[in-house]
Amino acid sequence: MAELRLEELNATNIVAANNLSLKPGQEQFLAPVTYAAETAVVNPATAWQRVALNDDRVVGFIHGNFDPDNAHEEFRACIWRINVDAEVQGKGVGRFLAHALAEEAKRRGFHRITVLWEPGDEGPGEFFHRIGFHDVGETQYGDIIGALELKG
Repeated sequence: MAELRLEELNATNIVAANNLSLKPGQEQFLAPVTYAAETAVVNPATAWQRVALNDDRVVGFIHGNFDPDNAHEEFRACIWRINVDAEVQGKGVGRFLAHALAEEAKRRGFHRITVLWEPGDEGPGEFFHRIGFHDVGETQYGDIIGALELKG
């Protein structure tokens, strides 16, 4: 795979981001119950949305949130959603996107980022653990809260 680059979500790449393919069984893990319940209170001004490109092809998407005043600690600096095209899963795209969000969080003065996921065999928990997240709790809906401590 060529070198990945990050680009802000925009009118040129949004259709490709929305059409990223999934592996069978992954669709049920796209939005944890907690995120679905909290969507109405998310401030669009705090959203950070980027795509990963391999050459000129969109191969991944990340939606982060930076809201230092959020009443819920798990939503202050978090990965709201991360999608990697099925054809390139396991080739570093998800890690690239998560690390890009972590770098942005550090730049903004955060010391950790969080992510929520639904537990399950086909779910993203194993991926998040592999890239350094550790379980720190559970939401009222049973979703796992994972955190990545940011160094430096």
